[in-house]
Amino acid sequence: MPHSMTGFSTAEETVPPFRLVWEIRSVNHRFLELSFRMPDELRALESECRSLIGAAVSRGKVDCTLKIVAADGGVERGAVIVEALQAVKALEDEVRALFPGAQELTVGEILRWPGVVKGPEQRVAALGSPAVLRCLRAALEAFGGARRREGERIAELLEKRALAITALVDSVRPLLAGAQSRYRDKLRERLERLDVQAEPERLEQELALIAQRVDVSEEVDRLDGHIAEIRGTLARAEPVGRRLDFLIQELNREANTFASKVQDETLTRTAVELKVFIEQMREQVQNLE
Repeated sequence: MPHSMTGFSTAEETVPPFRLVWEIRSVNHRFLELSFRMPDELRALESECRSLIGAAVSRGKVDCTLKIVAADGGVERGAVIVEALQAVKALEDEVRALFPGAQELTVGEILRWPGVVKGPEQRVAALGSPAVLRCLRAALEAFGGARRREGERIAELLEKRALAITALVDSVRPLLAGAQSRYRDKLRERLERLDVQAEPERLEQELALIAQRVDVSEEVDRLDGHIAEIRGTLARAEPVGRRLDFLIQELNREANTFASKVQDETLTRTAVELKVFIEQMREQVQNLE
């Protein structure tokens, strides 16, 4: 069953006194493009996180975000690193020895100094990777379910459009034999109105050539074949978006040829309806993995 490239999921895991929250969201894209937003202290896990996502997703622009919040919903206090404070004080003393008039550091400036405050990210990083990766796997499982459900919905829409096109093609077939004779009759009527005398043999040759140019029986057969291939592709248990995209292009090409050839009013209306259904299918296929 096809999977959509559009999806969203979230998963949480508590690592006292913190709560890890993974969010995964994706939109359609020609290739697989992954982006991660996570604390710098946990960047060492990004490669493994990419491998997990890449093994489950083949196409789409996927954004993954890891948040770390207090488990009780409050604001987690950071811990001040005394050694870092002492290092900052020593640096300040050295600078003030050279520049006695230099302004003293404020408390806010000291707390913003890199390494002075140990936030939740550093403390979670110290706990190791299992919890982070376990939470990501849970989010990824939910993400796959969301994409699968959306893919099933798109597949149902495509199946309905395919059945509608099949019905149109079936309605066209009985008209094909009579279309050529009706076109020949129209040409004869025009010649009579113009009061033009044509050699019977030459006239028949021209009419035969024109009838051959407006014959759409091959296009109708190929339309049927492409629809059958699309329906078969939808039943495959693998990513089918690229294959369906190609088949829709072929389907559209046959519909355009059909529309350019037909001279009958009924067949012209059918050609317009065909192109409408095909365009609807094309838009849906763009969202499939």
